[in-house]
Amino acid sequence: MFLTVLGRMLFGVVSVLALVGTVSAHEIRPAYLQIDEMAANRYKVVWRTPILSGMRLPVVIRFSRDVRNVTEPAERSLPDSLVETRVIERDGGIAGSRVEFVGLQATITDVLVRVHRLDGTLETNMVHPSQPWIDFAAMRSPLAAARVYFVSGFQHILLGIDHLLFVFGLLFIVRSRWMLVKTITAFTVAHSITLAVATLGKVEMPAVPLNATIGLSILFLGPEIVRVWRGQTSFTIRHPWIVSFAFGLLHGFGFASGLTALGLPQGDIPFALLMFNLGVEAGQLVFVGLILLLIAALKSIEIRLPRSVELMPAYVVGISGAYWTLDRIAAMLGGTA
Repeated sequence: MFLTVLGRMLFGVVSVLALVGTVSAHEIRPAYLQIDEMAANRYKVVWRTPILSGMRLPVVIRFSRDVRNVTEPAERSLPDSLVETRVIERDGGIAGSRVEFVGLQATITDVLVRVHRLDGTLETNMVHPSQPWIDFAAMRSPLAAARVYFVSGFQHILLGIDHLLFVFGLLFIVRSRWMLVKTITAFTVAHSITLAVATLGKVEMPAVPLNATIGLSILFLGPEIVRVWRGQTSFTIRHPWIVSFAFGLLHGFGFASGLTALGLPQGDIPFALLMFNLGVEAGQLVFVGLILLLIAALKSIEIRLPRSVELMPAYVVGISGAYWTLDRIAAMLGGTA
């Protein structure tokens, strides 16, 4: 049976997700470097670093030696980030120069880099901790920018352990493949709606209360999974797609933090939103598809596990949700971000 195979074969997967998630759930925000060409050989630089748990990202930018500061860096604080601005110049332009992100290699944060030139061309790149620098060269095609936002969305869902654990928990309360399709589709539609309205600035949700509610959505699934295994029923078990849609609206606001934290210009948001959302959907489908492939591959294997082990995923989902909820409520009461 679909549920039995999940319970017996994948409890290890959900346990690993939860253990990793208690450390890093929904705490990964990108840094952002914007370089606008003001005149020949002169550029305005905006360097934005996120604030995590009240602390700034310990990363600083370092340009090539032949890059000169026209104005000294000026810093201002925002609720979720620190923004540093300056004006630089370099003979011959920035092509052929390098900027290093000192300290990035010790983090799990990426940096989105955008260069806007006077002729209207735009270059977009993503810098990763494994290679904490970027060399400015010839312009890249628009497809490169699409790839950057797509990969960012893909990584955001796969690194957002709380989102994945919610999806995983949903799999334990569906009773058929058709209901699974309806449930996952409802979650996709819901979080796509709120991802769009939040990124476009139509609705704002405070980050800490939102994250506490996302944790509560995971906690909510734990008892429902236990009810399924006990042969009981509830509104959630009968109509999981409705619950998936309702909580999906909240998770969409969480996804939006991956874009809104960048501070992109309004004109760039629609394209970035489209590709980011496609990346989120691709990551979600890969995750669900992997589970279904594991089920198909392991159906023929007979494994007898103690009842306590079979119930472990339900308790891991519930306990993880409780931990995140209490931790985020404590952060909210303590006034930290």
